[in-house]
Amino acid sequence: MKIAVLSDLHFGFSYSSELEEDTFENANEAMEKCIDADLILIAGDLFDTRIPKISVWAKAIKILVKPLLKESSGLAILNSDKEMKDISKRCFKHIPIIALHGTHERRSKGEVNVIEALEHAGILIHLHCNTMVLEKNGEKIAIHGMSGVPERFAKDILFRWNPQPVKNCFNILMLHQSVDPYVYSPLEPPTISLSNLPKGFDMIIDGHIHSHGQEKIGDTILLFPGSTIITQMEKNEARTQKGVYLIYLDEDAKVEFKPLEKNRKFFYEEMGVENCKETIEVRLNEILKGNFEKKPIIKIKIKGKELEVQEEELRNIEMRFSDRALIVFTKELEKEDIMQKVEFLRSLREERKSVEEIGVEILKTNLDQLGFDPFFDYEQLLDLLSENQTEKIFNLLIGEQKTLAQSLRR
Repeated sequence: MKIAVLSDLHFGFSYSSELEEDTFENANEAMEKCIDADLILIAGDLFDTRIPKISVWAKAIKILVKPLLKESSGLAILNSDKEMKDISKRCFKHIPIIALHGTHERRSKGEVNVIEALEHAGILIHLHCNTMVLEKNGEKIAIHGMSGVPERFAKDILFRWNPQPVKNCFNILMLHQSVDPYVYSPLEPPTISLSNLPKGFDMIIDGHIHSHGQEKIGDTILLFPGSTIITQMEKNEARTQKGVYLIYLDEDAKVEFKPLEKNRKFFYEEMGVENCKETIEVRLNEILKGNFEKKPIIKIKIKGKELEVQEEELRNIEMRFSDRALIVFTKELEKEDIMQKVEFLRSLREERKSVEEIGVEILKTNLDQLGFDPFFDYEQLLDLLSENQTEKIFNLLIGEQKTLAQSLRR
């Protein structure tokens, strides 16, 4: 049996108009590498926003339906604790996709997220605290999936779900969370660690972490598919390739990484402020000696005092090289009193979180400083803000109205 694994496609993500097709081109190449598998697993964040534009939907669906144009290899459902609708079962007449929703797709309770919508259309099967047992020619696999949840609740939700390996199966657990020490963002400390991951699984696949890799925890393979697109522009993304994993199951599991060949190249550089202008230009010319099918992205992080770096000089460099590269400048300031605020906002920007997620982070930070309960449902409060329910919010915060499950004040 052959299983393809990918994650974090981030349909619709873009830093600029020049990059807006990259998510679709990369995802299309990734899907082409998966198309002859018996099963495709996607570990969350297919989309970059909770409510994608119609144009993003159209391009994404064109890619995601490709497995439905192929004939089934004979993989069938043996058992499932998820109620399977007829339209979902039809996926197994072709090459089925089983997917999680991620942090970028998560919505408030009662709202339909984009992955559930794709399931309603018969394009894929969505798992959240569900297990499916599949079989092909007598070979059995069990897919256990928990979609992305707020990090502060992840451990409790995983423990309450308590997935157990199915006997006589190759058991795969899929997650979309930070797992300490593999952390996506320091702003959201993980509650799941390597030590408290469920035991007895043959493989644990974790999305959310944008660099691919694999580890071994006892007899369990821990697999990080990584993203198919550069989003964070961090150093580790310059060191690792984007791609998909192929898992071959026979008497043992063989794992193979297939890199994307058409992915836009990304370079990350750090340098001090001394002779900054000259150093930058020398390094840019060195990098651009190579041949690139697409203009590479080059991020340059400058360390030093703000006054020593002239914005106009950086913009001039950016313009002079604009026909050969997409250059991104960031600066690390030495003034401690503003460093924390700048780094907080910069990290939100560079992690390319959705508007809703940025709003939740800023709201959480402000309420924490004012002494509110850290387990307060910030997403629900943000929903009220988006609905202009300011009077209700005020009454909730001062304690005159208690309609939320948790206490608002310490």
